Amino acid sequence: MDLGITNRVAIITGAKGGLGLAAARELANEGARLVLSDMDIEQLEQDAAQLDAEVVCQKADITRQEDVDALAQAAIDRFGTIDIVIHTAGITGAKGHPLEVGDEDFEDTWQINFMSAVRMARATFPTMRAKGWGRFVCITSENAVQPYWDEAVYNVSKAALATFVKNLAYGEAENGILCNTVSPAFIESPMTDGMMDKRSTQNSCSFDEAVESFLEEERPGIKLKRRGQPEEVAAAIALAVSERGSFISGSNIRVDGGAVMSVQN
Repeated sequence: MDLGITNRVAIITGAKGGLGLAAARELANEGARLVLSDMDIEQLEQDAAQLDAEVVCQKADITRQEDVDALAQAAIDRFGTIDIVIHTAGITGAKGHPLEVGDEDFEDTWQINFMSAVRMARATFPTMRAKGWGRFVCITSENAVQPYWDEAVYNVSKAALATFVKNLAYGEAENGILCNTVSPAFIESPMTDGMMDKRSTQNSCSFDEAVESFLEEERPGIKLKRRGQPEEVAAAIALAVSERGSFISGSNIRVDGGAVMSVQN
């Protein structure tokens, strides 16, 4: 399927490995030109070298508006425009009882998971508005609608992000900018690797047994009985930012293997 994004310019945050790199590969295969951002610039450049695309790598601290503005400017300086923003950067944040997690833990996660998306929109929307075409996709999570009790810091930030992007969709459709979220669950990544390493140690079992027990006990909705792959999420992202996705606006595309056990968005 031709997604119609050849030569489109895409900014991807959190592009060092994981979902960001998978999205970069998917868009590179479709002929897009890429501006990739992360804090680990050396690893980012190594990852970018794998891609068959025109690529700019830019280190950016997404908690700082000036860094985000510089990222947007790097796209304009190199390619003359911005068409697509894929915001995958984020952290899990502190875990624990919601009333025992400190203010600073909520604030740190809020700045990285939520306010960073506000900063990205501020920096990139003027260019997309001027041309009357744009795509803005943020990665949320199953936690936005199915929160887990000890992950309140993460839950709150992702729920707010989903609402923010829905708000943007209403206001920006008339400018030709389609705003959506993609929410994965239990994707194979360094983050879930760490979770399963910890579980295997706690339960005195193998890594694979930790995954199996986690699916059985903590994610009963995932009847596929496996972790998702980054490429499976990237395919949904690519559709949302494409010409083929021209009637997808204000939506949340779940790529969660059935983890959310309800019909809610």
